[in-house]
Amino acid sequence: MEKEIAVSVRDLYKIFGKFHAVDGISFDVPKGSIFGFLGPNGAGKSTTIKMLCGLLTPTSGTGRVGGLDVSRESDAIKRRIGYMSQRFSLYDDLTVEENVVFFGSLYGLTGAHLSERVEYALRLADLLERRGDMTSTLPGGIKQRLALGCAVLHSPEFLFLDEPTSGVDPISRRNFWNIIHEFANSGITVFVTTHYMEEAEYCDYLVLIYKGKIVIQGTPYELKTAKDIHNIFAARTNSLAGLYSLLSSRGEFSEVNLFGDAIHFVSEMDGGRVKDAVASLAAGAGIDLESVEGILPSLEDIFVMAISRADAAGENGNGANGAKRQAVKKA
Repeated sequence: MEKEIAVSVRDLYKIFGKFHAVDGISFDVPKGSIFGFLGPNGAGKSTTIKMLCGLLTPTSGTGRVGGLDVSRESDAIKRRIGYMSQRFSLYDDLTVEENVVFFGSLYGLTGAHLSERVEYALRLADLLERRGDMTSTLPGGIKQRLALGCAVLHSPEFLFLDEPTSGVDPISRRNFWNIIHEFANSGITVFVTTHYMEEAEYCDYLVLIYKGKIVIQGTPYELKTAKDIHNIFAARTNSLAGLYSLLSSRGEFSEVNLFGDAIHFVSEMDGGRVKDAVASLAAGAGIDLESVEGILPSLEDIFVMAISRADAAGENGNGANGAKRQAVKKA
């Protein structure tokens, strides 16, 4: 049984002058799912989420949130969504409790209902005992949870999170995602943008956007098992820069990229021939090769390859290297 569609986008554009910030994208978000909208900085993620939240009017195309049109029914959409920006939208010169009360009143909460939801947000952020503290004194991870609590004060059906884990430590990030899964399990549809590729594994469905265009989409399993994802290898050496330069200059190796302490690349040759070819090249250049082995692709591999292929096809112009470095930004 197919899930009900919560968010639907068709041929959506946002153009500023001659710049296509969002360039004709289409996708659907099933109700109660965690939808990951990924890409490097400047790819069009925030612009898309602002259109869906009714904060920007599309240049053309359609977007629907809960059946409501983003161009004509933005006020109705705002009442049904929770929105958390990458800067958390909290006021540092207010206390913790004052922030929560302020946001609750913006959502139209009053009286006992407001008091109940304030306590909920403080519990979520683990700040019941620090309600009188100035918000400016909170660590980043705690401030993040407080902002999330404020975003769900009015029990929204849809939760839009715009790079919510940017600048937050890895432990806080993991705790944050545990909360997100609890929301999704309760029926809330979660739409989250990020440029941290490891967070993709936490999502039910993924879309990678690059320079305003969607270059790949699917579930994590679908992306990692796609037929065109094959023959990926990892090479390790004590001279990563030397081997990277060597492999990049050879036509039989494509999509060569640095990944931690290894170089990942694609080759149409079989495993044995690849190992022999790399070993021969390394020996000829005086490079000590430690190992070459075939690997299963990670989502990070897949996203980097998708961006590389988009550039190779001439769809997105120049500047791929800088975008790839951003796309695989690590925590």
